[in-house]
Amino acid sequence: MSVHSNKAVDWSGCDCTESGRYLPLEGICVASTAAKLTIVVGDTHFSEEKTLLVQSCDYFQALYRSGMKECRQEEIHLKCLCARGFLIALAVLRGERPILDADEIVEAIECAAFLQVAPLTKHLTDLIDSDSCLLMYHTAATFGLMDLYHAAALFIRNMYRDLEAEVKKTLPSELISYVESLTPSVFVAVGAHVTCSVDETIHAASRTVCYLDEDGNNWKVLTDLPLEASTSMAGVTVLDNKLYIVGGVHGIHKQVVDSCFCYSVEDNDWTVIASPAQLRYNFSLVGQDGRLYAIGGEYERTAMSSVETYDVETGRWTFAAHLPRPAAGAACTTAMSRIFVCLWRPMQTTEIYEYLSGKDEWSLVTTLIRPQSYGHCMVGHRDNLYIMRNGPSDDFLRCMMDCYSLTTGQWSALPGHFANSKGALFTSVVRGDSVFTLNRSVTLEYAIEGKTWKPRSQMKGFPRSGSVWTFLLRLPNADKQTL
Repeated sequence: MSVHSNKAVDWSGCDCTESGRYLPLEGICVASTAAKLTIVVGDTHFSEEKTLLVQSCDYFQALYRSGMKECRQEEIHLKCLCARGFLIALAVLRGERPILDADEIVEAIECAAFLQVAPLTKHLTDLIDSDSCLLMYHTAATFGLMDLYHAAALFIRNMYRDLEAEVKKTLPSELISYVESLTPSVFVAVGAHVTCSVDETIHAASRTVCYLDEDGNNWKVLTDLPLEASTSMAGVTVLDNKLYIVGGVHGIHKQVVDSCFCYSVEDNDWTVIASPAQLRYNFSLVGQDGRLYAIGGEYERTAMSSVETYDVETGRWTFAAHLPRPAAGAACTTAMSRIFVCLWRPMQTTEIYEYLSGKDEWSLVTTLIRPQSYGHCMVGHRDNLYIMRNGPSDDFLRCMMDCYSLTTGQWSALPGHFANSKGALFTSVVRGDSVFTLNRSVTLEYAIEGKTWKPRSQMKGFPRSGSVWTFLLRLPNADKQTL
């Protein structure tokens, strides 16, 4: 990404949001935002619609609410920024997702902090990884970009075992203290065949949510499931460090459960939330940007394509765009704050679709064709999607894996086979540059190096029979009962 001095950069032909339209904000005169504006950064000129800048940047919102003389100028000079940082901001506002080098990261953070560009801050947060986290953290602290500062600190805390030496070598003491004051995310599991029944008690062993104490190599009880909750064919996910259990079935006739629950780690308390309008089971539940997405599933033994979203703030479910075709138990994941789902087609084809929230539509991203093999599980790491698929002749004990790069649009096959005893591989959860998998015998941690997974450590297996749901949570304390 480069900027040429003394040249006007005209973005007038760019559709800078998915809808391509901007509405004036309350308290801002329509006439004052209806024309083009020239922004001068250093000796570089940018021509842009005022409405885009007002819609996206708190700085310009405040400017045009203030009534200052600059509101009536056709040219505004920003003397405290680098042109490249402003160019990156405009690219993000256009819907691009640029991968940035170290210098670009610093200039982008400076721009996001000075102009208060929320979409740019969000994009920078999506880019946090083990290569950039220390730079992001220190620079965000310098410029006061607090959302990015906190997100980078949490990432560092989750990888402290690998980063501690570099942290203590490069960061000032107050930044080190803040990282160490945070609690890391822990690997959590709950049985996937727990139904609600009058014959069970709330403290039954199978009805406990447990987490792995990595230092003590023990599984400990976090909480008991509500008696009315079922994890059998339910939707289970974590959003903003809260655990959600939606729907599911109970009984031998697979009666649909219409109760839904949310567990707050901070309050150590379960609350009931609204149920989707369409009862469903064997569906996929993912959380992103303050919303839950209930994707596909079954009802009365019929696969569905319907999708509903739950707004955590309003507590309401609304229907979203249907999947391209019915799907039950489809592999879903998030990466770079984007939602992806695997759908199968005949003739050995796995298609990956992305949900575009701004357009409320599903868009085909890529297609993977492998003989007698389909994507059964998918996880995101950085800008890559890892798809786990069965081996030849329905071999689920030795799975194969492919990696799709969201940046380059290229597929690559990971070498060799991956052991999948008792479905361990399908429990994969990413934390930093590690992937945790488990079964009753062992919890196996892989290290993601480049685009390969290498076994890193083994810990105690989950002391429950059957398949499990797995996820990450940050616990306020670790004083829990050992299993």
